[in-house]
Amino acid sequence: MIVGVRGVLVSKEPSFVHVDVGGVVYEVFISLQSFSALSGNEVKLFTSHVIREDAQLLYGFLELGEKKLFERLIKINGVGPKVAMAICSTYTPSQFAVVLNNKDITAVQRVPGIGPKSAGRILVELSGFDTELIISASEPKSLAVAQASEALESLGFKKDKISKALGSCSAVDTAILVKEALKLLQTI
Repeated sequence: MIVGVRGVLVSKEPSFVHVDVGGVVYEVFISLQSFSALSGNEVKLFTSHVIREDAQLLYGFLELGEKKLFERLIKINGVGPKVAMAICSTYTPSQFAVVLNNKDITAVQRVPGIGPKSAGRILVELSGFDTELIISASEPKSLAVAQASEALESLGFKKDKISKALGSCSAVDTAILVKEALKLLQTI
């Protein structure tokens, strides 16, 4: 099982990279989130090694939270690596945690390849998984967003309006996020 690769970036495409590790070049499929964050020649990716009857594939992630999300998604019946990677490309782990927390089926359906039935199954299978994603995500803002969301919920605001407001905020600190969101929620 290959759990990570570190090496020289040989080529970079939106859906995959080629990484030279000691003279062996690996093709590693990546999400658009990872693609946009890649920079420089040296790369270190957390990988998920998927073995199928006809292929052995590597899926790479810059963040451990994204890898955890991917691996949890592919355990769901009817969700394969392509759909899981589409989810990782559409949402960061913290954004997807908000979607799960809000049980937003339309947000899940925005992911290419997911219909209403699959979206419902994903929400049911991943209920309770969102806090683990938020904590494991390496973005410093994600924990603050979760805390701000809880604070705004306790004030009586609805989850869908909270997620819209927090999505428009740029602060990293919980208190400032709450203040910015409150200003936005007054106009909604």
